[in-house]
Amino acid sequence: MIRFEDVSVTYDGAAEPTVRGVDFEVPEGELVLLAGPSGVGKSTVLGAVSGLVPHFTGGTLRGRVTVAGRDTRTHKPRELADVVGTVGQDPLSHFVTDTVEDELAYGMESLGLAPDVMRRRVEETLDVLGLAGLRDRSIATLSGGQQQRVAIGSVLTPHPDVLVLDEPTSALDPAAAEEVLAVLQRLVHDLGTTVLMAEHRLERVIQYADRVVLLPGPGAAPVLGTPAEVMAVSPVYPPVVALGRLADWSPLPLTVREARRRAAPLRDRLTGAPQAGGDPDDRPRRTVTRSTEPTAPGRLRFRFRRDRTAPAAKDAVHAAEVRALAVTRGRVRALRHVDLTVDPGETIALMGRNGAGKSTLLNSLVGLVAPSSGTVLVDGATPHRTAPRDLVRKVGLVPQEPRDLLYADTVAAECAAADRDAGADPGTCRALVGDLLPGVADDTHPRDLSEGQRLALALSVVLTARPPLLLLDEPTRGLDYAAKARLATVLRTLAAEGHAIVLATHDVELAAEIAHRVVLLAEGEVIADGPTADVVVSSPSFAPQVTKILAPQHWLTVSQVRAALAGTGR
Repeated sequence: MIRFEDVSVTYDGAAEPTVRGVDFEVPEGELVLLAGPSGVGKSTVLGAVSGLVPHFTGGTLRGRVTVAGRDTRTHKPRELADVVGTVGQDPLSHFVTDTVEDELAYGMESLGLAPDVMRRRVEETLDVLGLAGLRDRSIATLSGGQQQRVAIGSVLTPHPDVLVLDEPTSALDPAAAEEVLAVLQRLVHDLGTTVLMAEHRLERVIQYADRVVLLPGPGAAPVLGTPAEVMAVSPVYPPVVALGRLADWSPLPLTVREARRRAAPLRDRLTGAPQAGGDPDDRPRRTVTRSTEPTAPGRLRFRFRRDRTAPAAKDAVHAAEVRALAVTRGRVRALRHVDLTVDPGETIALMGRNGAGKSTLLNSLVGLVAPSSGTVLVDGATPHRTAPRDLVRKVGLVPQEPRDLLYADTVAAECAAADRDAGADPGTCRALVGDLLPGVADDTHPRDLSEGQRLALALSVVLTARPPLLLLDEPTRGLDYAAKARLATVLRTLAAEGHAIVLATHDVELAAEIAHRVVLLAEGEVIADGPTADVVVSSPSFAPQVTKILAPQHWLTVSQVRAALAGTGR
């Protein structure tokens, strides 16, 4: 169905090809996963299937790419639209209409399908992707994860023979990601749809793949094989594989179920080692109280308060304090009676389903959203009433799309503007970029950076003002495991220096690595707030792979297990 024959792509102005020697075939009715480190050309390979490369991106494509017998070099994207459905990394660039239902119907209208067929397929897609309650919503009012599901739905409704997906689960909560992947699996198994997917979160997708195409790095030939064969040699691999390598399991497990069946000896070796949760008596205790705030009939409302028996913090100076916060946006109640304190040196992971209110809470802390009721204080100031030039020294936000923060034509110009805005010494931002992005030239355009590099540049811009409170919204979108590890190191260092960090994330592995606390949101309310181990261990959806494999022991990460084994000498 898809065939690459010795393909290389060189973009205009580039000294070297972005990809070279790509040669593989995807048979009809298979789900093939494209894996590899950030920046090795996965998006370029996907773009060559849909015809976006080179017709839209420019550059030179050598070799041959065919889809259902059509040469993508001689067929433009519109001439492939009846065969190939594509969802890129940025769903906003994908949308043509204003509302969810119209967007799901647009592709079918373009292909001239009958109205009764269109209506049936829209309803089916609304159901399978959990979008029925959003059918009349404006796309601009949706969360990033909801927009991702709409983008996926819009290419499913025309029933293409081939689906090309670039990071399809990156903005989805764990449950929504499982639903989307289950839909893709049904399309492959029941309808014979061919799926080529690039994804960094291998822990979510590796078990669904029939085969894996690994792009190891610049100049290296792709490696094609079964998931087990490729994961044995891949430089990128999920925690379950990392644990298998640590425990010297052969063959390596790819799923939590496979690993649990072999984990008993490892649990025995870990017995008696200090676990992630620490001493329960040392943890702040929280109790649930019924709120007096009016609710819809039939709903119970709860909010968390710190137990009076917990360590006293009456005189503590908080980096941020949120009290009884409610935010209404149009007809949507985005937040309801939220209480939250953030202390210096503390890292908090905000988690919850798409649309739970995580981004709204971050935007309230940085003053982009005004409370409908309640209060928000950051370093003693009310964010939405504080002048931007003063607020930048108190709180900084790295948004879901780092490019939203970047507007200059070069890295050097971005850094110079950041120094001016922060009132910092010239060169302050560039020094940060040098630490986070070694080797990136001053004259590089931000749009030419990879997702991970843009994130590092945006983080440098925000950190130039040294704000006591740092906010990050889905910071691991587009990052491979190595880039995530570098980000985690940076955030740990900032926390150790006294910065308070709040990150909204669906990446349970990142939360397990760096968060002191996890705050779970649901429908705009805080439903859990406590030490990371306590919250994620008790949640099937938000537990990391290592926790699921080694339960009932409370381990969160491979690095914790490695340290424990080294400490016990076992």
